[in-house]
Amino acid sequence: HFVFFIIDELRKTYDEQTLRTSGFRVITSLDLRLQAIAEQAVVEGAKRNAPRHANNAALIATDPQNGEILAMVGSKNYFDSGIDGNVNVTQSKRQPGSSFKPFTYATAFSKGYEPETEIYDTPIDFGPDGSGASYIPRNYDGKFHGLLTMRQALAMSLNVPAVETLALAGIDATIDTATRLGITTLTEPKRYGLSLTLGGAEVRPIDMARAFGVFGQEGIAYDMLPIRSITDSQGQNIFEASPSEGKRVLDTEVA
Repeated sequence: HFVFFIIDELRKTYDEQTLRTSGFRVITSLDLRLQAIAEQAVVEGAKRNAPRHANNAALIATDPQNGEILAMVGSKNYFDSGIDGNVNVTQSKRQPGSSFKPFTYATAFSKGYEPETEIYDTPIDFGPDGSGASYIPRNYDGKFHGLLTMRQALAMSLNVPAVETLALAGIDATIDTATRLGITTLTEPKRYGLSLTLGGAEVRPIDMARAFGVFGQEGIAYDMLPIRSITDSQGQNIFEASPSEGKRVLDTEVA
């Protein structure tokens, strides 16, 4: 998967004739030790999830300090047609579940809410969800926990406070936050509604890796960097990656 990903990256700059005849030697950012660990983790993860009818898995690992891709496993077996193994899931749209919640809370904090702001984890009817039914979210554990701080609600990954926080922060503003951090697929805001914060909109794992790196870098985002250098058949250096300075996309305190 990574090889074909690199070829697609090269096609953004070079035509097919150049790629086929120039004898390029491409040095990538892949860490072979980490790649081997990632491949094993994907196989084992898919095996653990098999009883839940999840028969595939994928993994991407990046260095958040510079955007380098260190490992990419697009499926548990590239050659297994029964699971469409040749599809690179790290670049495919998938529902992110609760991993989307930090974007919601980051947006709320950016608007002046604080980690100690109190919020209710109780049954709440948020009104029609678009299907005509009322939207009354439930927590994963089926319980409600009363009055909590936003910090506690996020730490416990509770659904109801996350939806409440999204209602306070705003759907459009939260989409804007996620997009600034690196999410590229949130193009239908009217379709998502308040379920956005629970993973109701599809995202790409490769984008999520970049976006979560922003939290680790105190609000600085780096572009993905899969290629370090390219030389031609004569050994001439035709490309050398320049370290990115990064771009501030989130306030340090919010991150």
